[in-house]
Amino acid sequence: MEVVITDHPEQVMADIIAGAVTDGATTLGLATGSSPLPTYRELIRRHREDGLSFAGVKAVLLDEYVGLPPTHPESYARFIRENFTDHVDIGDVYSPDGMDPDYRAAALNYDALIKEVGPVDVQILGIGSNGHIGFNEPSSALTSRTRIKTLTEKTRQDNARFFDDDLDQVPMHVITQGLGTICEARHLALVATGEGKADAIAVAVEGPLSAACPASILQWPPHATVVVDPAAASKLRDYDYYRYVYENKPENQRS
Repeated sequence: MEVVITDHPEQVMADIIAGAVTDGATTLGLATGSSPLPTYRELIRRHREDGLSFAGVKAVLLDEYVGLPPTHPESYARFIRENFTDHVDIGDVYSPDGMDPDYRAAALNYDALIKEVGPVDVQILGIGSNGHIGFNEPSSALTSRTRIKTLTEKTRQDNARFFDDDLDQVPMHVITQGLGTICEARHLALVATGEGKADAIAVAVEGPLSAACPASILQWPPHATVVVDPAAASKLRDYDYYRYVYENKPENQRS
């Protein structure tokens, strides 16, 4: 795992994604929520101003709320289009079908689709305050596949701000890629900012590999990058070491 501490996480994340696309990536894994938004804005800027093209690239989403149609203002299918994919020349964008009454079949079908269009070249990730990635809440099996999950009350409270702070409007269930599914991507790139993510980042990066902190699975794959601002990195024991390593990294290894 590489840890990058920077004042501009969106620049580093955009460099990772743009580098992969330029080198021939065909499938991106996209995360929703607030953490990747600055990265998406930077990629849109590079597309419009610098000619970065996503032609021939497909995208798969991490998750979707159960019971929200794709037209719902808070569905992730709509979120990703409004905040990223409608603004660049990307190809097909796939997401779980949260409206299929057979949720188990919908999850299995989506897992199979990811295998069909993949492998994912770069999987963008955020992290919840309880250490979840995708919607793999604590206790999720480290080898889990795409499935339906029940959200913790903490996660629902964290997401209530997107639903007019009305907890009753926040769905209780989601379809999410599992940790095993996520880890099949060639490169995992997690971004986090702000002091509110510091505890989760410290456990994910320096704690044990454990289902208690699903994001700790990033310690396992051969190519994973955690990009954080100084506030999100503030509780890392080896903060100075991570900065030193990145500042002295060979130029040809910066992606």
